[in-house]
Amino acid sequence: MGQEKTEQQFRAVMQECRTLFEKKLHDYGASWRILRPSSLTDQLYIKAKRIRSLEVKGEAMVDEGIRPEFIALINYGIIGLIQLDKGYVDEVDMTPEEAMDCYAHYAKEALELMIRKNHDYDEAWRSMRVSSYTDFILTKLQRVKEIEDLGGETLVSEGIDSNYMDIINYSVFGAIKMKDEG
Repeated sequence: MGQEKTEQQFRAVMQECRTLFEKKLHDYGASWRILRPSSLTDQLYIKAKRIRSLEVKGEAMVDEGIRPEFIALINYGIIGLIQLDKGYVDEVDMTPEEAMDCYAHYAKEALELMIRKNHDYDEAWRSMRVSSYTDFILTKLQRVKEIEDLGGETLVSEGIDSNYMDIINYSVFGAIKMKDEG
């Protein structure tokens, strides 16, 4: 029962993210195609740091809360996966339709990974604190920075793409919990 509910909630958050991504794609085009991997990592980092800052301080000076930052982490995580696959460019080279196809591909991969891991971990995420997701995301981003500094040459560790997938999934869990608790 719980895993079916999780899949339904996960799909709902991903649809929310997709809708926002599509609207921003309309407004800005695929301008994110120019982002180099390190810039994308830094963008994810500032979003996660803002979440942690808001959790610690308990108040925001800018009228956006924690949940929108989780949504941004999901969308930037998918952008990161696209960029890892396609590479960055100097000029936008992707139509909105192509961008949405790529988005759908990685959103589906994230869902499938969550289903497999949730089966193995037996809904453990539901017992976690949202602040733990934030800390895990920041840890994953630190790992990505280290891997980038190593030029992608790791000895035993998973790659940047796996870390991005985990960031997406922790962010979805955060968005679900924030909606349930809010």
